[in-house]
Amino acid sequence: MIELRSDTFTLPTPAMRDAMARALLGDDVYAEDPTVRELEELAAHTLGKEAACLTPSGTMANLATIMAHAPRGSAMLVGAESDIYIYEAGGAAVCGGVTYLPVPTRPDGRLLLTDLAAGFPDEPDDPQFAVPALICLENTQNRCGGVILPLDYLAEVRRFATERGVPVHLDGARIFNAAVGSGVPVAEIAQYADSVQFCLSKGLGAPIGSVVVGDADVIGRVRRVRKMLGGGMRQAGIIAAAGIVAIREHGRLAEDHANARRLAEGLATVDGIEVDPTSVQTNIVMFRVPEHRLTRAQFLAAANAAGVALAELGHGRVRAVTHSGVSSADVDRAVEVIGAVLSGE
Repeated sequence: MIELRSDTFTLPTPAMRDAMARALLGDDVYAEDPTVRELEELAAHTLGKEAACLTPSGTMANLATIMAHAPRGSAMLVGAESDIYIYEAGGAAVCGGVTYLPVPTRPDGRLLLTDLAAGFPDEPDDPQFAVPALICLENTQNRCGGVILPLDYLAEVRRFATERGVPVHLDGARIFNAAVGSGVPVAEIAQYADSVQFCLSKGLGAPIGSVVVGDADVIGRVRRVRKMLGGGMRQAGIIAAAGIVAIREHGRLAEDHANARRLAEGLATVDGIEVDPTSVQTNIVMFRVPEHRLTRAQFLAAANAAGVALAELGHGRVRAVTHSGVSSADVDRAVEVIGAVLSGE
């Protein structure tokens, strides 16, 4: 099976498995796991922040950070196409008492400053309004096709947030893809946010875990909320060991980006496929299939039966994600299979 549904299907490399087997372990709830401490120090240093906290998942990382920033009864401004708003089960409202204020997401992943400004009430002292206490951005932006938010835009949002006295949280699940794709150190992107979460278990290839980075005070609050949510792990160094390898070897993401462009260019040659290869910036390819031939459900089922796993991602689009488990030969084969499925062969 050529697995293109997500980069969450990556398997740990031999180096990761070896590191996991050899990891020094302790009880992380007591802050005594040396490998977790090493991972958190590496993450904080790499992203240019004071401290870091390992969590089991990106969803918990985002939720714990939102709750660390925003008090109950407040609101957060978040993209209407963001993973936090769509795919994280309303956790901020359910667990944190924080209201979502969805902001239109532009095709390039940006939330316009005018739209962010509209989320702030004209009379913030009026008790009828839930006042924004946090701005959330996503980089790369998943549902916009893995696009990278420009640094000058991040700087604008940083200034906007500072003027209004609210922090910025960056859902950087794929921030290392953004860094490799834009050719800058990851810390250059992270500098514009008060907190950043990134996934070890997507393109970085580790089997589990996400990390939140920020200043020491914020991370202290994140750690407390993590415990409350059930995320306090014990001998978590066995997880952290793979994460250390993943961060140190993140440069290999460039191969995934090249394969995504190769896939998009191949799909562009298939009759009926709607795809723009020039829009591919990282490891995500969005395309449409001609529904007068096959419905999306029929297309996905037929491709899967022929050995290519793909996923629908809303708005009538199919998503393909390249990762360490997908080679250039796999990409070429996937194009052949998709062409055969659409031609009825």
